[in-house]
Amino acid sequence: MSGRTPSQWEERTAADPAHSTWYVERFRKLAAEGADIVGEARMIDAMLARGSRVLDAGCGPGRVGGYLHRAGHAVVGVDVDPVLIAAAEQDHPGPDWLVGDLAELDLPARGIAADFDLIVCAGNVMTFLAPSTREAVLSGFARHLGPRGRVVTGFGADRGYEFAQFLADAAAAGLELDLRLATWDLRPFAEDSDFLVAVFSARNI
Repeated sequence: MSGRTPSQWEERTAADPAHSTWYVERFRKLAAEGADIVGEARMIDAMLARGSRVLDAGCGPGRVGGYLHRAGHAVVGVDVDPVLIAAAEQDHPGPDWLVGDLAELDLPARGIAADFDLIVCAGNVMTFLAPSTREAVLSGFARHLGPRGRVVTGFGADRGYEFAQFLADAAAAGLELDLRLATWDLRPFAEDSDFLVAVFSARNI
């Protein structure tokens, strides 16, 4: 791992070692209170045939991938934070939860086929990447898609990654924009929207 550029999430947890545990407990508390924490996963599920292969990229403690597994999909979740992966394994058994850097994503090297029907990257994950690795992450997504696979990302404005730059980076990484939405419940995107959900497919497939 020497020479690797740490993500902004890793920098945050290095500065505050309790942050990951706080994050896990926050979502456990919300779930226990009956809050809706799987809106992203419901949208993804609606896009998929039963038994699809899904990569939950930046899976955190597993709320999205866990739901999709229970809905009948084959899920692999990857996150750089071992505390979050441990929580995913505990709270959402079934998927393959892996510690890994999205900027160095190479699942075939770990014995997992790179032919996903859909890659979901929710929870503002794109804004927690090291800026220098953003295009590498998006290129990795493109390499891990199946023939008709799609990538779905979602993150908020004013978090250090302008939407226009993100879309340019995605295009440079070989992803073709299919749809822009302003929310995970399918509201249309406008130029003043403060959130972007983007659906991509791999170019020339």
